[in-house]
Amino acid sequence: MIDPRTYSAGLPVSAPTPVVSFNPVTIPVPGRPIALQLKVSAPATGDALPVVVLSHGHGSSNFLASKYGYGPIVEFLAAHGFVVIQPTHLSSKMLALSPSADAPLFWKSRGEDIRHIIDHLGDIEATVPGLAGRIDHSRIAAVGHSLGGHTVGLVSGMTTTTPDGSVVNLLDERITARVMIAAPGRGDDLAAAALERMPALGTVNFDTMTPPVLVIVGGKDHSPFFSERSDWRSDAYLASPGPKTLLTVTGAEHLFGGISGFDADETTDENPERVALLRTVIWAYLRSSLYPQDLAWEQVVRAVQDSATPFAHVHSKK
Repeated sequence: MIDPRTYSAGLPVSAPTPVVSFNPVTIPVPGRPIALQLKVSAPATGDALPVVVLSHGHGSSNFLASKYGYGPIVEFLAAHGFVVIQPTHLSSKMLALSPSADAPLFWKSRGEDIRHIIDHLGDIEATVPGLAGRIDHSRIAAVGHSLGGHTVGLVSGMTTTTPDGSVVNLLDERITARVMIAAPGRGDDLAAAALERMPALGTVNFDTMTPPVLVIVGGKDHSPFFSERSDWRSDAYLASPGPKTLLTVTGAEHLFGGISGFDADETTDENPERVALLRTVIWAYLRSSLYPQDLAWEQVVRAVQDSATPFAHVHSKK
């Protein structure tokens, strides 16, 4: 029997269905040092399924920052009606690539990975056994955590400037629902130590990030290494034009209780109920963004706000 506290944090959600996964799906990309490898997870049944591309973080782990990570979110979204596609970006330690001018973040390549996946969605659908003809190509979402949040920002109109002065904007309008979890903030407020190691983050600008985005931050996700500002990771909401929504998870640190993997040792604030909250909120936001008649988001927000012990706060701007 499912415990709703550790499955959906007591929030309303549809009944789960069995999930099937296929790994790897390989997409050759001209100019990329290695082919783009994906893991695809989907409901075992159902048609006209929406798609979520999940961009992993950078992190210190060997495998969680790859197509092998984020099981608590992936399994949940797939069990509740989404085809979840997980790329292994070039930044993953799993690949052990030789140092290059793009290392260690490979930030532009990460954004291009998202675009390549959408370009090849038909090939992916044909490759995964039992998936052909079951995807709704008009309903595509992007979700990313930490550096993955930066990646989702890139395909949402956020800009970054290269050393030669070129402004990079990888906005992809085929994506119609977007979630940025604990993404880096504005480059102007990046601390000197982080700027020296990751100069690409020093030019992040949200002025042109116009599409709707759900920005998720942890109430205790503050590292002076990145910025002195405690609300720096809220910049995707604070410094961008509307419409945007901000969810602040009370007491959460950078991994929100353990979203990067089941029983992940790198989690500093292990909390199964917090993981349950986060994945249910993401599911509800995606459902209502992709299907405007769906009341999942409205119902979840009401449940969060009516809680006797608030575990999150929601703000929106138009």
